[in-house]
Amino acid sequence: MDLLLNAAIFIVTLVLTVRFFRKDGAWNVEQGRFALRFFTTQSNVLCAVSALLMCLFPKSEFAWTVKYVGTAAVTVTMLTVFFFLAPGLGKGGLAKLLKGSDLFMHLITPMAALLSFLVFERRGMSFGVSLWGMVPVILYGTWYLYKVVFAPEEKRWNDFYGFNKGGKWPIYFSCMMVGGFLVCMLLMGLQNL
Repeated sequence: MDLLLNAAIFIVTLVLTVRFFRKDGAWNVEQGRFALRFFTTQSNVLCAVSALLMCLFPKSEFAWTVKYVGTAAVTVTMLTVFFFLAPGLGKGGLAKLLKGSDLFMHLITPMAALLSFLVFERRGMSFGVSLWGMVPVILYGTWYLYKVVFAPEEKRWNDFYGFNKGGKWPIYFSCMMVGGFLVCMLLMGLQNL
């Protein structure tokens, strides 16, 4: 069952990611690069790579740790969608964020990764290992903060996640770091049950 879940995570994410680079039946690198700006895309690609590693090397501690990091990343994605982004969109916000490929990247893939990691890949986890799950949140959060707030004006990104609403980026940045840490602690706790 774990092999099937990991294979499905990899294949579905690969198909969706390739589709991001296609427009009107032709390759569109710019569109694909734009899709890769989002933590949703990056976390799902990481999770897909980790799922492939688990398919190829199911006994490997390295593959298992990478799978944990990928699972933590897509869990952060899913929880951010449900508890931050959807409420900010008002009525019907969640439905908007669970359409098309987003249904997989915001819900199905994270749930499959959680099921796989917490049910079929139980090995127990130390606090030190659990902190590896923070790496994607720290790296992306810092990069996003730079690109939205501190980059030269002509190179800035639109604040598509709304983490700088009213100039309150210190609050949102801190919340994401704390939220990422809590996800790691939750996954560690569930692994160690």
